[in-house]
Amino acid sequence: MHLMQGTLDMLVLRTLAIGAAHGHEIAKHIQRTTDDVLQVEHGSLYPALHRLEKKGWIAGKWEQAKDRNREFKYYRLTAAGRKQLAAEESRWNKLAIAIARVMSPQKEA
Repeated sequence: MHLMQGTLDMLVLRTLAIGAAHGHEIAKHIQRTTDDVLQVEHGSLYPALHRLEKKGWIAGKWEQAKDRNREFKYYRLTAAGRKQLAAEESRWNKLAIAIARVMSPQKEA
């Protein structure tokens, strides 16, 4: 399923609120928690990570993987990212409620 840019950003921020992760872990978390409905392609994910890092909402650092003998860039949510996530979640909840009202209208009396 195709995601709008802002939605992908919000999902990445929400995933990183749990803890630091590298790109592949972020994509797998989103896929797993949505029961495979959302599959984030690398061609969308990495530009999103770079964009979020440039905005200062996440910070990336190359680190040795615990279970592998290679480095991965691990991303962490910043204080500014936490604030942005709260704003995005609020907007998302309002949008979801508004769409639900249109999709499931109450019968008029």
